[in-house]
Amino acid sequence: MKLRTLAITIGTLALLAGCSEGTKVFNSEVGSTTEGSLGFGSAIAQNQAMMSGNQSYVINMTRKFAADVPNTVHFAFNSSVLDAQARNALLMQANWIRQNPEVRFRVYGHTDLVGSDAYNKALGMRRARAVVNFLVSQGISRARLEAVVSFGETHPLVYTQAPNAQNRRTVTEVSGFVTKGRPMLLDGKYAAVIYRDYIASATAGGGNNNSGGGN
Repeated sequence: MKLRTLAITIGTLALLAGCSEGTKVFNSEVGSTTEGSLGFGSAIAQNQAMMSGNQSYVINMTRKFAADVPNTVHFAFNSSVLDAQARNALLMQANWIRQNPEVRFRVYGHTDLVGSDAYNKALGMRRARAVVNFLVSQGISRARLEAVVSFGETHPLVYTQAPNAQNRRTVTEVSGFVTKGRPMLLDGKYAAVIYRDYIASATAGGGNNNSGGGN
């Protein structure tokens, strides 16, 4: 009888733990359980990727971007002004973006925990837009950049009510791919589009060269 009671107790505790974990997952952002090492903001990126079918491409390109260049810039307290260090990081971002013309990006704005949620959301958005505007000034098409999400104070790196420089940041991440006006194409089909466009452009160039070569 005691063994039966013990088994029932253990089963009940396991069920409660499972419900608690399930509630946590249910209340979290889509993609948050697979966020891994992509950093804050990647749950949203993965949500978008899961819905569009481009998850593997987006994750791989986001990781490559973060490995190649600084994907995060920081701000002074209550400011959306880009300092010299932030501009240097964004110059590297712009160079990478120019070399990958098929990739689109989102910039996520964050703040520390000082101030109201509404004020910090607005401040986070101003920071994200400041980054987008700088990248546009470096020749990046605005159509490839979005500053549509501001996490405000909701995703701090350091949980403290005091001002914190690490929390006052923006994070630039890959959000998808550009296919020259076509709908988003997935997996190998996307590679086929890029290859087909490359062949077409080479053929057109070859025709011009041949016509000019007869003189």
